[in-house]
Amino acid sequence: MPQPLSSRDKILDVAEALFARRGYTGVGLRELADATGLGKSSLFHHFRGKAELYCVVVARALERIEAGVAPVFESDAPPGERLERLVGALVDQLAEQPTTARLLLRALFEEEEFAADPPAEAARAEAIVASLVTRMQALLHEGVEAGVFRRASSAHTAQTLIGATVYHFASAEVGEGILGKPLFSAEAVAERKAELIALLRHGLAAPASPSPQHRGDPPWRS
Repeated sequence: MPQPLSSRDKILDVAEALFARRGYTGVGLRELADATGLGKSSLFHHFRGKAELYCVVVARALERIEAGVAPVFESDAPPGERLERLVGALVDQLAEQPTTARLLLRALFEEEEFAADPPAEAARAEAIVASLVTRMQALLHEGVEAGVFRRASSAHTAQTLIGATVYHFASAEVGEGILGKPLFSAEAVAERKAELIALLRHGLAAPASPSPQHRGDPPWRS
């Protein structure tokens, strides 16, 4: 049987949903307390204030992504296959937690709200982002050196992949209007994954003369 949520986890779940919907400044501690049904005293028992709570929420979301993609980075598969699996893992993580993408997109602009006195937990979130980007760029560089990726900028390609995954699942009604279906439906998630992998295969693959039986495949699939 699933274990009941602890008070701390309940606060974090409710806070993530509210922060994702309205951002750091749009959510008050009284509203958080009312939404959890635990009272402000319980909030302050676990967190020193809203800034700390916000940073813990963001770090927790990033930790979920880090755990989800870690097996890809640790794999011995060729770089092209690892990159496809990385994109798939990112899509899965963002699709499984519908609040994550919007939370992370907002977090890019809201850290200045407490930049003068950042909570210690903010460093944890920054360290996870730095590690993920570094490992992604290293994988891209490895693929270039192996001759399976064209000589693209690893920095720009990393930016493109982050935008193509995080923005997509944060786009809400705009994205659904473009797709004509819910972003988080199983069909739309599968299509998103397939489209991104197709873009990688045709946009990042090193120029090659494919054999007739593998015409259209990227070098790492031939």
